Amino acid sequence: MANMIGARIRALRQQRGLSQDALAHIFGLKDRQTVSAIETGVRRLTAAELVVAVEKLDVELDYFTDPFRLDGEGRFSWRQNGVAPERLEAYEQTAGRWIGAYRALAAETGRQTPLMRSALGLTKASKFEDAMDAGERLARELDLGPVPALRLASAMEAELGILVLMVDAHEGISGAACRLPELDAVLIARTEVPGRRHFDLAHELFHILTWEAMPPEYIEDASDFGGSRVEQLANNFAAALLMPSSALGELNDCAALATGELVTRLNAVADELHVTSSALRWRLAALRRLTKARARAIPESALRNNGHEALPRNSPALFSKPFAELLALALERGCISHRRAAALCRLTIDDLDDLFATHGVVYTIDL
Repeated sequence: MANMIGARIRALRQQRGLSQDALAHIFGLKDRQTVSAIETGVRRLTAAELVVAVEKLDVELDYFTDPFRLDGEGRFSWRQNGVAPERLEAYEQTAGRWIGAYRALAAETGRQTPLMRSALGLTKASKFEDAMDAGERLARELDLGPVPALRLASAMEAELGILVLMVDAHEGISGAACRLPELDAVLIARTEVPGRRHFDLAHELFHILTWEAMPPEYIEDASDFGGSRVEQLANNFAAALLMPSSALGELNDCAALATGELVTRLNAVADELHVTSSALRWRLAALRRLTKARARAIPESALRNNGHEALPRNSPALFSKPFAELLALALERGCISHRRAAALCRLTIDDLDDLFATHGVVYTIDL
């Protein structure tokens, strides 16, 4: 609790543009070192000081006491396109509560978060080939099989201890990575077409696995396949993870194909791998099976929707099975009320029950 309150004091102080000396004056403390000790959790805030913080900083008490909030702790990297800052900030508050609730309820129900984190040995100085090798190797180590896209989310949860949430996001938000001191999470807009959704998931996984060596930008443009070097490394990693060389045997001779046959083959293989034809095209260029000039010359219209008039969305269920299982366990043990759980998920109570049923989660609760 001391660490949580201290982190929120620091976040609020920085948000208000206050120095530690200024905050010490507001609290009536003797020096900035005392504020520093509070912010780092070394010194607890007294009840009287907490009242002063609420009054002087003009916030609600639950800003400091609600365990579901992530203020001052969660670091986000958003994959978005043209979302207004205020909308993104509001959505981050909502998304943060899902992640914060998972962390808090896991602790209350005895579910332990991973003791150690996985990491890739890559830096900004790494070559794109290094990122591709890492993607192919991880696909093998996680045993993702011939179609990695279909097993990636479950492997991230089961093998890497990363919380994966499929969410209904504001238009323009396609995904995010979130870093906490003891938990990593990835959010993916579930209404995206499958190929885009899978690529975003693999892309955000790269950020989670390289966060300390290459902290991602708070906002990255989801419409730009280029971007900074870190983003290009992430794209090469994601493409190799989802489209390993071993799965591209049908395209060994793609350079010799006429454009029409090449498009047909690209669309067919992309469907098999549950990726987009456009991403597959650039994966082949990275493998030097196509020249960049040849890849650019392929008409975008021929690859749109993998050559179909439209792609079925086949949206996955909201959130994830591990999230639903933990929420149900917390309900059974009285750690959270049915009403509060529904409000957290932004659902009615009936819809919350439907969510559990969709994920095959059975629970017993006396209403």
